[in-house]
Amino acid sequence: MPRATRTAHTVPTAPTVRTVLGDIAPALLGLCDAHDHLFLRSPQLPGQELDSVRAAADELAAFRAAGGRSVVQWTPHGMGRHAGRLPELSRAAGVHVVAATGLHQAAHYATESLERLRAENLAELFVRELTEGIGHSGVRAGLIKVAGGFHGLDAHARWTLTAAAEAHRATGAPIAVHLELGTAAPDVLDLLCGALDVPAHRVILGHLNRSPDLAVHHEAAEAGAFLAFDGPSRAHHATDWRMPDAVRSLVDAGFGDRLLLGGDTTTAGARSVRGGPGMPHLLRGVRSRLGLAVGEELTERMLTVNAGRAFAVQWPEDAEDGYRDGSGGRKGNAE
Repeated sequence: MPRATRTAHTVPTAPTVRTVLGDIAPALLGLCDAHDHLFLRSPQLPGQELDSVRAAADELAAFRAAGGRSVVQWTPHGMGRHAGRLPELSRAAGVHVVAATGLHQAAHYATESLERLRAENLAELFVRELTEGIGHSGVRAGLIKVAGGFHGLDAHARWTLTAAAEAHRATGAPIAVHLELGTAAPDVLDLLCGALDVPAHRVILGHLNRSPDLAVHHEAAEAGAFLAFDGPSRAHHATDWRMPDAVRSLVDAGFGDRLLLGGDTTTAGARSVRGGPGMPHLLRGVRSRLGLAVGEELTERMLTVNAGRAFAVQWPEDAEDGYRDGSGGRKGNAE
């Protein structure tokens, strides 16, 4: 298992966000969609694949026109990341893009794919994609995305979360966790931060807005994790209307610095260029609603400062060797 090492003469570098075009200062993120997808493919979403490069380019341009400056793509290994395409899309739109390594729930993969991964060292795969590049693209991931189970952790979730913790220890990369319908946050934190010793501020819990349990929200924030309120691309989701109240409750309790906002566009029909809310909805709709609930200044901090803190990493120097800083990767559908 690769490990980050330092010598007595090593000078720590400032924390940076690892984008597909190279590492940047957190302050350069600007208005950030902290959880979204330019590309995504899953057997759970037949016929709704996000696999069009043209549509991705148009969606990113629409987000840029709405004021967006950066997007964190949570699409993990084996789900059609198109890593090799991300640098050209980032350059063309003038939007920073952060790619992910990691592994989703078992339902999103063919059985043979999971069997092959189980025969390998999953943590080493994550580390390689964070430090060397995804496939042959040369594009490095900037976070690890994994998932909990529904109201608990199954064996697959424990396997992937354990690998994520190992990769975090080697690189410092943040761990972003898909919570199915917003559930199992305590179980995830107990495993990652309790048993596996991952600092809570390196954990990002996604989809808490889908389970508006304020007690769980406060418990997770008190533990020190980042809480992502993401998914407004599903503009008619049953719990969307409760998000401002949940955010206000956390802000009133002093946890405003732990909150992130994202769109989580997961189907072709949800893209704004296909008539859905898509990425621009985060800035054109959600931002104004939260501005009324907690104030415009704090909402802006969630979209900028908080995102920078959540995704910035003091990357090990030995992970920098041989990388083409700022050059991005080759064209192609590198997984």
